[in-house]
Amino acid sequence: MNTENFIPVNSFIENADIDGEKVLRVLKDPSVKAVDEATYAKLANCEFHNGTVEVQVLSRLLPNAPGHARGFIGVAFRAEENDTSFESMYIRPTNGRCEDQVRRNHSTQYFSYPDYKFDRLRKESPEVYESYADMELNEWIKIRIEVDGERAKLFLNDLPQPVLIVTDLKHGADNFGGIGLWAGVGTEAFFKDLKVTSR
Repeated sequence: MNTENFIPVNSFIENADIDGEKVLRVLKDPSVKAVDEATYAKLANCEFHNGTVEVQVLSRLLPNAPGHARGFIGVAFRAEENDTSFESMYIRPTNGRCEDQVRRNHSTQYFSYPDYKFDRLRKESPEVYESYADMELNEWIKIRIEVDGERAKLFLNDLPQPVLIVTDLKHGADNFGGIGLWAGVGTEAFFKDLKVTSR
């Protein structure tokens, strides 16, 4: 993966090396204060509707990360050309092995930009768009997202069953657009082995 294949959207991207592997490093632009925004490295020349997005992710907390940072890292999909709308699934690695069960229950997240961010979904439909999954910071985690019409499933680390199922993607079944490697507040996000399969 190389920065030449990506467009930074409210983010800073660079090539990096982890244990001898060439990876992509993504940081959210700190001037973007709101959460669940278009802060990603967008794959160039990609139009995605239905299919599968696979990528390995690793997140670390930045030294100046706020107290509510969780290592937010994930994938945006069906992103409009002007980045004014997209769907997303992401993970919160610090929550996976937290001693607080409520935080554990918030290990994975779906949101739909711009109208259905995590806080609205949590308030209006508690427990529907979040779930538990075992994970932690500073380890490679394989994300696979399967998208079909209004449905999306999130799989982690080649487990046979999804950790999160969404049956009503908020932008509908016919939406299409780009793929973004998404980073949230306080996160040093790394990505490798991206594979997009359309059908």
